Amino acid sequence: MSRLSPLLASAALLLLMGCSEGDRPLESPVQLEGAIFGSFYQVTIADALTQGEAQRLEEGLVEVLEDVDAAMSIYRDDSELMAFNQSPVGEWQPLSDELIEVLAISQSVAEASGGAFDVTIGGLVNLWSFGSEARPRQVPDEVTLNERLAEVGPDSIEIDENGLQARRLRDVLVDLGGVAKGHGTDRVGAYLDGQGIEHYLVNLGGDLIVRGYRDTESQPWRIGIEAPLDDRQEAQHILPLETISVATSGDYRNYFEEEGRRYSHTLDPRSGRPIDHRLASVTVAHPSNAWADAWATALMVLGDEEGLALARNQDLKVLMLIREENGWASVATPAFADHFGQSKMDELEIEVR
Repeated sequence: MSRLSPLLASAALLLLMGCSEGDRPLESPVQLEGAIFGSFYQVTIADALTQGEAQRLEEGLVEVLEDVDAAMSIYRDDSELMAFNQSPVGEWQPLSDELIEVLAISQSVAEASGGAFDVTIGGLVNLWSFGSEARPRQVPDEVTLNERLAEVGPDSIEIDENGLQARRLRDVLVDLGGVAKGHGTDRVGAYLDGQGIEHYLVNLGGDLIVRGYRDTESQPWRIGIEAPLDDRQEAQHILPLETISVATSGDYRNYFEEEGRRYSHTLDPRSGRPIDHRLASVTVAHPSNAWADAWATALMVLGDEEGLALARNQDLKVLMLIREENGWASVATPAFADHFGQSKMDELEIEVR
């Protein structure tokens, strides 16, 4: 497998070697990888590429990711989102098409999930020490928690999609951590489509989108669904993917412990507290990774019973890993089983509910 990384080093190497090196065919698949959003990107391309073509693709996709970061990061004081968060309450603010689109997706999932997904919880995320504020990891006091909880809610922001503007109706901190990475994944996929790339897998910090096949024999791309283990990464299920995206939300990686109790980084916006139930992870397959990302978080908050009921109602392709006394159970929605096939569900011992 060919690799091109980091970007600057490969660009300098290409200049030194001259134009003829840029025409050199690369062994397929080609892998482009690096760091972004405090995480990683890994793009695997099965199309035939030269060194120069791969270099230009990487330059373009990095530019796409940097644009998303500049628009939606809460870790950058100069981002478009932070300018919105610092705008006067009640005043309309002009926003980019992309930011309006992501806010609209967020509000739609918030409404459909009864507030289980809510991008206005940035203040609560910071309070629980999982956000951009440098705070010690500890349980917050009840008074401060209730004060911040009183401010949040989908009704604290208003969006005018036609006018490409939005406003905060209360002094909330909008945090797009549950959807922006999915949007970035979609943007990279759209960029590759626009460049005529037909066979690729984009992995942006665990959010995935695929097109075409992984080799000349038309073999589908294959991804692993992680087992909910604290101490290691291990695939519980291997799934074939064709022209779809996948996002997973889980509570077994990012957490802290206090007095023997674990506190997950996933907060329930309705209570202001970390989730505490037996659902370990949710994987959503969807044409759009932004939608998959938001839905995975919402269903993770709701838990297995309420989440499965909503996923069926919304006809979502969902796989849940649910903790049991001696391990965990794998449960999928009918839409998930229809997409991947009942024979695959039987093979992987996934129950359909």
